[in-house]
Amino acid sequence: MKVTITHQDAMKFEAKTAKSSFIIDCPTISPVEYFLSGIITCSATDMILIPKNQGKTVTDLVVDGEVVRAEPHPAKFETLHLTYTFNSDADDTTAARWVMASLETYCSTINTIRNTTAISYSIVHNGTMIRENEKMISGGGSSIDLGEIESCPS
Repeated sequence: MKVTITHQDAMKFEAKTAKSSFIIDCPTISPVEYFLSGIITCSATDMILIPKNQGKTVTDLVVDGEVVRAEPHPAKFETLHLTYTFNSDADDTTAARWVMASLETYCSTINTIRNTTAISYSIVHNGTMIRENEKMISGGGSSIDLGEIESCPS
């Protein structure tokens, strides 16, 4: 993957990819807002494609993301909370599995920041809150003591 950024004028830049191009107009939308939008859109596309591959449909999808950033520069993301609101023709367990599949496996942008950012999520499915403020166990931004775990002998 390659992206080329070209300065246009003032604080406008053109981003060119292999497939298209678009204008980044700072400070109307900051690069960090574009970054967060890309993270959220990555997961949102999973929320359409995963159900489709299972013969299911998601409608009215809205994914809200809220970030808390560190105070000193470079002001990295400390926490990210995502709220998934959608309707579907699946049960709540399946709907929650779609979100987890996106977060844990498929969304490369979330998986790029997960070792430095504590990530949590909520899910509103068919008008009902089915998960609230759940934390990604594998997100490196959090420390969860799972106690002593016995493993199988090698």
